[in-house]
Amino acid sequence: MLNQIDLSRIDLNLLVLFEAVLEERHVGRAAERLNLTSSAVSHGLGRLRRLMNDPLFLRTPKGVVPTARALELAAPIADVLARLRSVLSSAEPFDPATSGRRFTIAAPDGISAVLLAPLLAELYRRAPGIDIAIRQLLPAQGESAPERAWRGAFADLEERLTDIAVLPTGHIPERFHVSGLYDEDFVVAMRAGHAFAGEPTLERYCDEQHLVVSPGGDPHGFVDEALAGRGCRRRVALTVPNFMFALTILAETNLLCALPRRFAAMHAARFGLQSVDAPLELARFRINAVLPKVALMDAGVAWLLAVLEDARPPIP
Repeated sequence: MLNQIDLSRIDLNLLVLFEAVLEERHVGRAAERLNLTSSAVSHGLGRLRRLMNDPLFLRTPKGVVPTARALELAAPIADVLARLRSVLSSAEPFDPATSGRRFTIAAPDGISAVLLAPLLAELYRRAPGIDIAIRQLLPAQGESAPERAWRGAFADLEERLTDIAVLPTGHIPERFHVSGLYDEDFVVAMRAGHAFAGEPTLERYCDEQHLVVSPGGDPHGFVDEALAGRGCRRRVALTVPNFMFALTILAETNLLCALPRRFAAMHAARFGLQSVDAPLELARFRINAVLPKVALMDAGVAWLLAVLEDARPPIP
């Protein structure tokens, strides 16, 4: 008969310590987050290693990295802690007005740059003590299937590295909760006074030089697929890794760039840019907030999701 583990001899705070080190990937930062000394965290990790019979975290010059066993434990430990927090929150309900929690939201920069201003306005009004970390999401290079392109985002959610991911796809695994935030399409942006704005034809569009936002530097994207369907092609003269960088380049050149409509409406004017509807039909994307279903048991995360839903950007 297998011996049962005596839970009375186990400090459940070790699971909280495990979570902090896993998310921070650094003993010192985990200690600051938990209001402990680095030596106390190191001592706790030693106890946890003996309990799990695994090193769990390996030191590197920049911090620590989890072992394969630690990554296996991440989801079940996150589940246990979420359930415990839910039980405790029923005794002491989450109060955003007094909470000092820190939440992490992950999104591509073209989405976070749209959501952040209305989100912060809501937080300043309703929860002045809550802090937000924004992590930039990048699709996996070389993956054409949406569910594979964003697999890193799904893994980070399950490892509790992020609380909520905001993604431009509806291909979400069943184990996640999905909340639609808004629909997005693309416009053609350029410097103010660009000749194309006065003659936004398909022929003229193909004759111009283009800037493409591509984290990996691949110049071929969904616009090129749409053009190929019309028997057309364009010259991509420059690629840049993010949308905000694109704005600065467009302001100083004659390049054209396809930008998300709401992103352009919020930020283009500050850079002296204008935009017009594309002379061909481009893809539309549903922007979804995604989180593990079990995370909704955390009253704070559920509240943050509701704030994101309330902070939907207006249609430009």
